[in-house]
Amino acid sequence: MSVVSSPGGPGRAAAGVPHVLDNPALASLTGPHARFAERRGRVLRYQVDVSPWLALPEEPDARDWADVAALAGPGAEVALPGFGGEIPEGWEITFRVDGVQFVDDGLAAAPDAEAVRLGPADVPEMLDLVARTQPGPFLPRTVELGTYLGIRREGALIAMAGERLHPPGWTEISAVCTDPAFRGEGLATRLVLAVAHGIRERGETPFLHTSAENATAIRLYESLGFRLRRRTAFLAARVPQRLADGRAAVPVP
Repeated sequence: MSVVSSPGGPGRAAAGVPHVLDNPALASLTGPHARFAERRGRVLRYQVDVSPWLALPEEPDARDWADVAALAGPGAEVALPGFGGEIPEGWEITFRVDGVQFVDDGLAAAPDAEAVRLGPADVPEMLDLVARTQPGPFLPRTVELGTYLGIRREGALIAMAGERLHPPGWTEISAVCTDPAFRGEGLATRLVLAVAHGIRERGETPFLHTSAENATAIRLYESLGFRLRRRTAFLAARVPQRLADGRAAVPVP
């Protein structure tokens, strides 16, 4: 995974020093999101009704992969955001999308008078909107990860955006989606800027991810003041029934 930045400025780390955004799921689960973490050895994952993301150490070894298998169980699909190494023998890659990571580099963040705070009571509508627009993973307790804002028309939720990964000092903007009947009105832009305003108010910096092939989203984010920081990947792999050493992939009780 290549870092497309140089020393100085938001999202940049000194040469040779890992940045928290290089492995944001791990930084989140060992930091502000520790209360959502399930851990085995050096492997962490979010509680399964919160997020599908699993975090590996920087250079996972055979023991780490055995711990992944123990956490997930044989045949389970595990999401490995940002992992750029080799998948062990016997593991099946079930999903892969090249992605890009953007960081705030001059957003005109501002609150939005029409945006309302969404919470657990809104989850059925949020899940319905996500199912129709496919912005990325959103589960029954994802709303607990941070602030989610929505826009309603005649009582119906038609657009939303919120916070997902939370490395120290940073917050990811995610679940940006708009009902197809209301696209073209700038609702996504307004919500991204409103969520970014809340993040900035806490003294943190917004960042986000999108598909490297989503040219429309990339143009939007660049026009708003996001800067490309790195190229990354989103992938998922299926746990084999047996590990490379012949042991069964037995789940943790």
